[in-house]
Amino acid sequence: MTVEHLNELLLICSLVLLIAVAAVRLSSRSGLPSLLIYLGIGIAIGQDGVGGVIFDNAELTQLLGYAALVVILAEGGLGTKWKEIKPALPRAAVLSTFGVAVSVGVTAAGAHYLAGLEWRQALLIGAVVSSTDAAAVFSVLRSVPLPARLTGILEAESGFNDAPVVILVVAFSTAGPAEHWYVLLGEIALELAIGAAVGLAIGWLGAYGMRHVALPASGLYPIAVMAIAVSAYAAGALAHGSGFLAVYLAAVILGNAKLPHAPATRGFAEGLGWIGQIGMFVLLGLLVTPHNLLDDIVPALLIGMILTLVARPLSVFTSLLPFRVPWQEKALLSWAGLRGAVPIVLATIPMVSDVPGSETVFNIVFVLVVVYTLIQGPTLPWLARRLQLGEGEEAADLGIESAPLERLRGHLLSTLIGPTSRMHGVEVGELRMPAGAAVTLVVRDGTSFVPSPTTVLRRGDELLVVATDPVRDAAERRLQAVSQGGKLAGWLGTGAERTGAERHPQEGAAERGRRRGVG
Repeated sequence: MTVEHLNELLLICSLVLLIAVAAVRLSSRSGLPSLLIYLGIGIAIGQDGVGGVIFDNAELTQLLGYAALVVILAEGGLGTKWKEIKPALPRAAVLSTFGVAVSVGVTAAGAHYLAGLEWRQALLIGAVVSSTDAAAVFSVLRSVPLPARLTGILEAESGFNDAPVVILVVAFSTAGPAEHWYVLLGEIALELAIGAAVGLAIGWLGAYGMRHVALPASGLYPIAVMAIAVSAYAAGALAHGSGFLAVYLAAVILGNAKLPHAPATRGFAEGLGWIGQIGMFVLLGLLVTPHNLLDDIVPALLIGMILTLVARPLSVFTSLLPFRVPWQEKALLSWAGLRGAVPIVLATIPMVSDVPGSETVFNIVFVLVVVYTLIQGPTLPWLARRLQLGEGEEAADLGIESAPLERLRGHLLSTLIGPTSRMHGVEVGELRMPAGAAVTLVVRDGTSFVPSPTTVLRRGDELLVVATDPVRDAAERRLQAVSQGGKLAGWLGTGAERTGAERHPQEGAAERGRRRGVG
């Protein structure tokens, strides 16, 4: 590649990114899933489109798709709230294992007996489409106000179920007879255990290091956090474990560790996640040959109907039998099993392994994902409203930016009072910050001033809080408590160490009522 070729490549890539960014705006207005627009961009510049670009490298697509998925899982993990997914872990674990097995079996049986595919092709398709897509799930959950318990299940399931599905697809793609089912179960359990151990260890060590090492520039923190998350994937994969589970768990720990410059880190990760999604979908659009899809449209629609209306609901309802989950929530979880780029990327595995009929598998999966994403994505908010599972706007968590002052053994906390924060109308003195922390500066309407104890805070104010190292966490918890509960939050004490029902009983009840929309 010459410099001239590099210039042309940079121009094309930047134009594609700009078009994709504009497509996000179009997607938000029209309700059309953005991933379909990205696929359309890839198809438009491909060999059957206006660009005429010929691209058929399935191996490169698989490698780049894996890399993009690592970034997407890391971004999703950093934005996942532990308090939301913790109660959902048992349900998500069963859905990601037993639920996947049910979905694979039912879908494969339908593909064999109704669509007429050979058993190997049917099993490959059943395994490939049984994985919910993290990018699609995280994207939809940003715009659908679902209850925290459902959001936690969907996020955790999409982060967990890639590992068993990858093992199944690789097993079905290998030459020779497939391994016995109990051998596959053992491999899945072992890889999940190794991946979980590696992810938890690297996430904890990385969070500990980031909290105790002051870097010379704030821009280094997001880079370091993403590097730690990616290293969890690489270490987990090299240890013959699930790298996808490792990166997700490591990112969850890092995202909930109250690291310095956390909002900037999440913004950086979100930007990388968007680049990963755009690049992956455009590349998959390039790989597909539209005129070869015609013969596979009917089988794809039939298999997709079996998956959406039979396999996914059956896997959800049977997996959640041991748990007390209302039928409305089960119905929504059944419809929210979104597919995206992950199944298409996994469909390249049999192509790389030269499995007979692998092109048919890829084409069927591509059509299935496009059609049913177009149906499921836009209708999910409507279904949530019909099932009365949508939630109104709640007071948003307070975003607190932390910058360590290593030589002074202190921290600067910068926080913005949002439109739903109950800190509005509270006097600075009523914050009752712990000893060793103080509000030193307020920025209001572009003007900064030093507040007095009687200064009344308003929405849109940005506060600068100085806290000594020992009380840094207590100061942040106090700000969060006042933002969520108002000036009476934890009035028997500082309220820094207690939340929810552990505060004053009356306040806990009021808070719970407010969250349910009755207060």
